Amino acid sequence: MPKHRLSRRGRYIALAATGAVVAAGAGFAAQTSMAAPAWPAQKTYTGRAFDACTAPSLTAMKAWRKDGYYGGIAVYAGGRNRGCAQPELTKSWVKSVDSLGWRIIPLYVGAQPFCQKSLSKERFTAADAASVGASNANDAVARASALGMKAGSPIYLNMESYDITDKACNDATLTYVRSFTKTLRAKTYRAGLYGFSTSSAKAVATAKDRTDLPGNLWYALWNGQETTTKDWPWDPKLYTGHSRGHQYKANSKETRGGHTIVVDRNAWDAPVAIVG
Repeated sequence: MPKHRLSRRGRYIALAATGAVVAAGAGFAAQTSMAAPAWPAQKTYTGRAFDACTAPSLTAMKAWRKDGYYGGIAVYAGGRNRGCAQPELTKSWVKSVDSLGWRIIPLYVGAQPFCQKSLSKERFTAADAASVGASNANDAVARASALGMKAGSPIYLNMESYDITDKACNDATLTYVRSFTKTLRAKTYRAGLYGFSTSSAKAVATAKDRTDLPGNLWYALWNGQETTTKDWPWDPKLYTGHSRGHQYKANSKETRGGHTIVVDRNAWDAPVAIVG
């Protein structure tokens, strides 16, 4: 995989550590249970989406939009563990891409677990998981807002693979995720999580205590199946009502309208950013 979140090598090291084989109750869709002012209506998108390490140029986005295969794009809005520079990703770019009809999916590459086998620049421990989660969420909101993504938008927390059988590490990770989620909601942003179906996504989907868990789940399962339902690995009653994304293929080199981009493919049925 290109340097999307961690380095490509780092991601496969992390996957190997979990033993993964490389080959979304209801989804809390509106996420309005927190005491808060009136929430903006949720904006959802159902269809194909892609994510690339670096946000493509506006020229490429115009060409790919004209091609019509994809309708959504995930962008790395912030986080110290973000893998690539984002020279194109500005408030002007977001507004222009949105006006072209693209649906934008913001990702935040926050701190990673202390047990993770990677070269992450920022990690949390069992002792500081809650405080780091809150700090990361505040930063995520600031960065999304600066890009023109308004309150009511989702922010998807990027949590890479770790050993979920390590109870201390898994407990700390869920503490971090809950703190991140709670802080987002207090600022009227919706919460989502991106993770592998064998690791962080599984930890969230199977947690018995559902308090303050993200309302949207984007699972990486590289099986080539463009669906958010047929291969859903967990309780079918979870993450219903436009709350799921599925990254089903990585490192797809595609040329559309004369512009070549290496992307990950996603089937999408979940919230997207509210822009301009």
